[in-house]
Amino acid sequence: MQETDPRPLITGEHRELLDQLLDKWSLHVLDQLCEHGALRFNGLRRAIPGITQKSLTAALRRLERNGMVERIVVSDRPIAVEYRIAPVGRGLQDLVDALLLWTTAHLPEVERARERFDAAAG
Repeated sequence: MQETDPRPLITGEHRELLDQLLDKWSLHVLDQLCEHGALRFNGLRRAIPGITQKSLTAALRRLERNGMVERIVVSDRPIAVEYRIAPVGRGLQDLVDALLLWTTAHLPEVERARERFDAAAG
């Protein structure tokens, strides 16, 4: 009987989705929505230092398109919209936390490796 590898192959679809989830701003948006639940646009903008309105809009649209975030209209006069993590996106919370913990734990080692590389290349 042939054993099967439980790990999936990395396909173009995997790369595309991961690129969109782990880009510069989407990870911040996912982190904030996992932590706080529903937030309005300006609440997200205040919670993510340095993000522009254009970048936040693009990240939210990408995440909504991929089913990670839900856009809920809560009032139509004046228009009020909240963003919340969708059920499929909620499963990312532990993964995002794990990535952030791993990064925190290993960043000093990564920085030392960068310094060694730059010194040798330099």
